[in-house]
Amino acid sequence: MNSSSPVIWWIRRDLRLCDNPALTAAAASGASVLPVYILDEQDEALGAAPKFRLGLGLEHLARELARAGSRLILRRGNALEVLQQLAVETGAGAVHWSRLYDPQAIARDTDVKQQLSAQGITAKSHGGRLLFEPWTVETKTGGMYKVYTPFWKAVRGRSVNSLLPAPAALPAPENWPASEDLSAWNMGAAMRRGADVVARYCRVGEGAALNRLGEFLEFSVDAYKERRDYPGEDATSGLSENLAWGEISPHRMWHLGRAAMERGSQGAEHFLKEIAWREFAYYLMYHSPHMLTASWRGEWQAFPWSQDITRQVLAWQRGQTGYDFIDAAMRELYVTGKMHNRARMIVASFLTKHLMTHWKIGMDWFTDTLVDWDPASNAMGWQWVAGSGPDAAPFFRVFNPSGQLEKFDSSGAYTRRWIAEGQGNAAQPALDFFDAAPLSWELSPDTPRAKPVISLKEGRDRALAAYHGARENR
Repeated sequence: MNSSSPVIWWIRRDLRLCDNPALTAAAASGASVLPVYILDEQDEALGAAPKFRLGLGLEHLARELARAGSRLILRRGNALEVLQQLAVETGAGAVHWSRLYDPQAIARDTDVKQQLSAQGITAKSHGGRLLFEPWTVETKTGGMYKVYTPFWKAVRGRSVNSLLPAPAALPAPENWPASEDLSAWNMGAAMRRGADVVARYCRVGEGAALNRLGEFLEFSVDAYKERRDYPGEDATSGLSENLAWGEISPHRMWHLGRAAMERGSQGAEHFLKEIAWREFAYYLMYHSPHMLTASWRGEWQAFPWSQDITRQVLAWQRGQTGYDFIDAAMRELYVTGKMHNRARMIVASFLTKHLMTHWKIGMDWFTDTLVDWDPASNAMGWQWVAGSGPDAAPFFRVFNPSGQLEKFDSSGAYTRRWIAEGQGNAAQPALDFFDAAPLSWELSPDTPRAKPVISLKEGRDRALAAYHGARENR
């Protein structure tokens, strides 16, 4: 590589300019920087909502790069082949990227690094997606942590990399390589008529994420620990979609959250624990990649969950179970692409316990419908509730959706926001559900409210009987 050779910044889930070690390294080389996003086989396989949200993020990043005097180059195809072709076209002598940690990405990136290096092209991966690289956190005996609390105690005092400013300049090449047209990729095709609805609820881009973090730390963090479980309140950071696509770094959230804690903000430490909970999910995925496809605890492989898409499962997916907390949450998901965390636990418990349906059915539905989809958090969250995962909630802890609603939405604010039936003047979000839902569902705000798909007692008793039977057979 010589000083005139361009450097490729290979963009993945790091759609930001600040706190981006890969971009910082590319810019620090002094060479011209080529920001490149490659829609490869792995991103082609994304679910409908994540792929749609990725498209929104790329569109926004392209505008931000243009303001910085640069541009976003889009290519489609096998990542290694595209990078090799770009190196031939541009004479690029180096490629920098941010690490991903799922097994498919690791295999791809390892091959890319080996092949490019063999061709004399500098290939360098960087951190930035996680506070702590998974291989750097070990128990005293050199093993992996399997329970969150000891993991938290091990990392809470560790040094976290400092924040990085956006590069002062992104030198442009003399000649830009050709770019594909983002609109031609039709990233929202699988969303069908729901795309326009969901887009209104997305908060896209680095600037929006930074503003939201500032608002949260100024107005909401003090009450975070006490109020974060109330889905009708704006009590959480709301940054899940931005964190999923790398529009904000966990480092910035950590450093600013820690500063708030040191100023005496009551809920700031709990906010830090939630950031570390995400780290724990990635840590487990890296060390136990089978958790993405199979029960983490081997003894749960034979548990008698149904893997059929039954009428009850369809009612769950469509927000038609007849239970207000479940239906409000599933409609929130379909309208916004997100769901309050307390609600995620309740709907997961209902599916895996009351309906005795395999957690993979729910995980796959979330994989298709979440704009904040994250492979590690999604898998661990579902297995945590189902009882089959690391640091799991006991299977015999069956959330009662009616009792949970009375406890966490006694005013009915959450229910009214998302359920239109029976309301004379329904809120717009509740009506948006019927604009987003497929016509084949044949739903209308004028139709009668769905009847309960199962008695809560019947579902709970069946789940507990299956649990005790499985224990006896081990």
